[in-house]
Amino acid sequence: MRPGRASLLETGLAPLSIDVSKPPVDPIALFAPPVTAAWLEIGFGGGEHLAAQAEARPDIGFIGCEPFINGVARLLSDIDGRGLDNIRLHADDARDLLDVLPESSISRCFILFPDPWPKLRHNNRRFVSPQNLDAVAHVLADGAELRLASDHMEYIRWMLFHVLRHDAFEWRCEGPEDWRRPPADAKPTRYEQKALSRGDPCVYLRFRRKDRESACGT
Repeated sequence: MRPGRASLLETGLAPLSIDVSKPPVDPIALFAPPVTAAWLEIGFGGGEHLAAQAEARPDIGFIGCEPFINGVARLLSDIDGRGLDNIRLHADDARDLLDVLPESSISRCFILFPDPWPKLRHNNRRFVSPQNLDAVAHVLADGAELRLASDHMEYIRWMLFHVLRHDAFEWRCEGPEDWRRPPADAKPTRYEQKALSRGDPCVYLRFRRKDRESACGT
């Protein structure tokens, strides 16, 4: 790791870190100046997407989860260089944070180009699973958007299978262009750019968090 990034980890991570030991954690209260909504990115990698979104939307509070410290250091460098004050971090397992966020407290969630764990014996390590989708559905507000993306087609099929089976989500898709192209306000990730440079197609999935009353059939 570059010395500058190592120094940022020592001095810059703690002020931006979320204390999950004192639940519940109100995501809006994490930010000053105040924000209008909180968005969550699970597994932000090098943070390119998260930093670009935060720069484009200073009215939104962004929460990023990433357990790999090199990616955290890279994002801290971006935060420092761009002067971003609307990002907070959980440099650990996202499930620890999901457990302490209040119901309906997140307005958008991104899971972009996650590790596909391609070997069959490792499939149970994939983040998109019934249990984790339960946790994501709990923290998402009614009408909130869940965005998934990958260049790994078997994982895309896995994502569709599990999310479409979940009572809380509906697929926002009206035709093939809806999943072949990223949303208009999307920002590229490093992994996405690598896939495109190889000529590998990427798939972009958008789901809406159903209203709780309609999801319960009332």
